[in-house]
Amino acid sequence: MTRFESPSRDKHKRWCQPYPMDIWDDYIKQQKGICEKYHVDWTDVDRDLFLGLADNLTTNEVPINGLRHHGQGTTCGWYIWTGQEISDKDDFFKPVCVRHLIDIKPEIIKFLGLPPGYRFLTDDKGYVDIWEDKKLLAYRYGCQHSV
Repeated sequence: MTRFESPSRDKHKRWCQPYPMDIWDDYIKQQKGICEKYHVDWTDVDRDLFLGLADNLTTNEVPINGLRHHGQGTTCGWYIWTGQEISDKDDFFKPVCVRHLIDIKPEIIKFLGLPPGYRFLTDDKGYVDIWEDKKLLAYRYGCQHSV
């Protein structure tokens, strides 16, 4: 898994436009609904933090994949891409502020309340798969630990 350097939180807040809280309240309700359905604790994702987003997410390629490590610094731990395979290229994931998913791919915000150690896979026909992957918890603070 390639890690990326994200901008500092203060620098980002100077140029990032906020969205109204009621929009986020709707997304939080959706997140909590998914967590309840899959019997996992809802874990808030700070919309001012960064996630790793693959460039291919702006295409219509499916499926959409997401996985969540523990967050670190200005990152929330989420990595999201489309397609069957994840690339090992150093520049595959770009830092994007969570709140910008409203403009990029709002339909995946509902999954971001899943806790670290979870993955999701979804397509454009309504298929959704959510599962725990404990190996994701072994990767923390830039070090790979054995499980």
